[in-house]
Amino acid sequence: MLDLIIEPLSLSFMQRALMLGIFLGVLCAVVGSYMIVQRMGMLAHAISHSVMAGLPIAYVVGLALSFGALVSGVLSALVLYLIESRSRVKTDTAMALILTSFVAIGVTLVSVLPGANRIDLIHILFGNILGVTMTEVWWTLAVTVIGVILVRLFFKELLFYTFDPKGAQASGLPVRWYNAALIVAMTVTIVVCLPTVGALLVVALLVAPAATAYLLVKELHQMMWVGSIIGALSSVIGMYLSYYLDAPSGASIVLVSFCFFCLAFLFSPSDGLLSNFWTQRKRSRLVDQDPQFIDQESRLVDQEY
Repeated sequence: MLDLIIEPLSLSFMQRALMLGIFLGVLCAVVGSYMIVQRMGMLAHAISHSVMAGLPIAYVVGLALSFGALVSGVLSALVLYLIESRSRVKTDTAMALILTSFVAIGVTLVSVLPGANRIDLIHILFGNILGVTMTEVWWTLAVTVIGVILVRLFFKELLFYTFDPKGAQASGLPVRWYNAALIVAMTVTIVVCLPTVGALLVVALLVAPAATAYLLVKELHQMMWVGSIIGALSSVIGMYLSYYLDAPSGASIVLVSFCFFCLAFLFSPSDGLLSNFWTQRKRSRLVDQDPQFIDQESRLVDQEY
């Protein structure tokens, strides 16, 4: 059993992949927690596809692909905000429009711009964590540390804005800047995740660990901690499964994350499907044995409130 754990660690590309996966697990859980609470999951989906529009331009100009993806992602979020705030078009319609349009722009530019057809779109769509370099690992670590520090410094303000945006605006907090900061943080996280799971699976890596933690704990800071652990474990377990089963690494990580979510969905002490079933069954037995149980339970609830 110990040999199964140690054997992949002897390979340098597995060491880099595991380190990168752990860092991304923490970063995605922190950003994803705000996404879950703010109901911004579909916005992340739109941005993850919109980044493709900036890749051909960055490649032809000679800039880093990640820079082009970042600019394109932020621009798509800005256009989405303008459409939503300046017209009667609803958010879901605007997201669908932005997603398809920016993907179409990216595909068109790959075909039109000279030399842009050398971009490996399969790598962009599905990622390849086994091919990352140490430079990418250190950059991911830097982004993760900066993100955690910023969240720690502005946690109270972000918490206030997240759960009561109107109250935060009335108290004088720069709500628009906080909203813009969350969009930028989401875009940066998506760009960092592109080499790992690609544009198609990055949303799952952002949502699944945070959603799993959402079912297990009640507080936002606990959600970040638990989500970080789940995200890191998903990356490590997914990499080992990818190594021994010869399966795609990004897809393996996402599937492990989904398995963790399914376990929480079924067995969460407060919100689990099976947990609630057994609680209701036990309650029914108590009612059958003692018809006054409901009255006693109601009195206890009244005493608490």
